[in-house]
Amino acid sequence: MIVKQVYKIDHKSQLLINIPENFRDKRQILVVLDDSVNSKADKIALMKIASSDPVFLEDIESISRDFSHN
Repeated sequence: MIVKQVYKIDHKSQLLINIPENFRDKRQILVVLDDSVNSKADKIALMKIASSDPVFLEDIESISRDFSHN
């Protein structure tokens, strides 16, 4: 079972998490901290950067060549 929740941390250095009932009898659980919860504007800004990145553009070109029907 996987439970995903987003927590607002307000620049604190600790996060207390209440373990769901289904997990309380488990001996181990995996906690992943992921800061990829971004605004749409942040994602668009990253896409604009990628659109001029030479390595990214070469990867796209390589994929395009792999799937061309010529």
